Amino acid sequence: MNPNLTADRPTFVTHLECSLTGERYEADRLHGLSRAGRPLLVRYDLDAVRANLPKGMLAARPTDLWRWRELLPVRDTANIVSLGEIETPLIPIPKSAGSPNVLVKDEGRLPTGSFKARGLVMAVAMAKELGVTRIAMPTNGNAGAALAAYATRVGIETIVLCPDDTPEINVREIAAQGARVWRVDGLIDDCGAIVGKGAAEGRWFDFSTLKEPYRIEGKKTMGLELAAQFGWKLPDAIFYPTGGGTGLIGMWKAFAELEALGWIGSERPRMYAVQASGCAPIVRAFEEGVEHADRWEDASTVAAGIRVPKAVGDFLILRAVRQSGGKALGVGDPAILRAVDDCARKDGLLLCPEGGATLAAYREALRTGEVDEDERVVLFNCATGLKYPMPPADNALDKDGPIDFGAL
Repeated sequence: MNPNLTADRPTFVTHLECSLTGERYEADRLHGLSRAGRPLLVRYDLDAVRANLPKGMLAARPTDLWRWRELLPVRDTANIVSLGEIETPLIPIPKSAGSPNVLVKDEGRLPTGSFKARGLVMAVAMAKELGVTRIAMPTNGNAGAALAAYATRVGIETIVLCPDDTPEINVREIAAQGARVWRVDGLIDDCGAIVGKGAAEGRWFDFSTLKEPYRIEGKKTMGLELAAQFGWKLPDAIFYPTGGGTGLIGMWKAFAELEALGWIGSERPRMYAVQASGCAPIVRAFEEGVEHADRWEDASTVAAGIRVPKAVGDFLILRAVRQSGGKALGVGDPAILRAVDDCARKDGLLLCPEGGATLAAYREALRTGEVDEDERVVLFNCATGLKYPMPPADNALDKDGPIDFGAL
């Protein structure tokens, strides 16, 4: 058994805090959004963490998500749920990126095939710890799959609502892993409105993005891993596919916590929030210089995972981008699909469309001089490309007929 899941674990959570007002909330109680209607952030006694977790101890542990347990919110190890959350690799793509310094953090290696496993494993573990028995959540696909897997594993009843054009494989995956899944004639925020109404009536706990505090804590492990993988000196830039933006917010939080521990300095990567041009509320808000993003009407993109018309954590995404010296960038579907095709054919790595968006955005940023080819850059591939439609491959041979070996 993984020693990370069985070792005694002191807890260092002190309280929760409204991300907008700073109002404090008691830990160890079930919370949704703050009274201001904004996400809650988990806070830790980082001095105590520093005293109890020397870097050498961390280095001696298996390199999985739970190695970071002192910086995670689960108090009782009996409530930890796991399907094998590995540290995901960094894969160079020199041919399609045009630089040997560009690395893809391939989150498709995680359970259920996407980085949603990070956030949902933490949220479900905390739901178990806090006595939640019934959950509902809107999804564009991969989050619902991760929730279904982890909630089923710990016996929590789950209802998932998804837009009616959600990829069929995601819908079937959610159902196969034990959740009740319903298609909705609308977008993800329409699904979220139904979930919110049911939660207000006491039918279930609302697990929508950032409407519970713990998905951020799972997603921040992406930033913790990057720091360790880069020898405690962060990359120059990170390109992140941004819908709800939980991972970008989580990484920014992780970097602040690591600096407080004395493990990294004050330098930060430039954070690039990548959206599809057919659904780019964060890009528009960034360009207009505002802190909150209006809903994007008639959202449409091949990258379903980032088709989020309005994000509750918009101001946190925009703050991280601006404070880092980065930008919010939009890319069109043709560029996304070209990037996916190029990376597969030239570098052998099959990206999901959302991962393709980060490569397309990097290429444009390189062209405009926003990034330099000598800079160390990380692109996030948020899910395995195996879940998505691929071009047909129709070549066939008649074993009994003449074979033209020159054409093979």
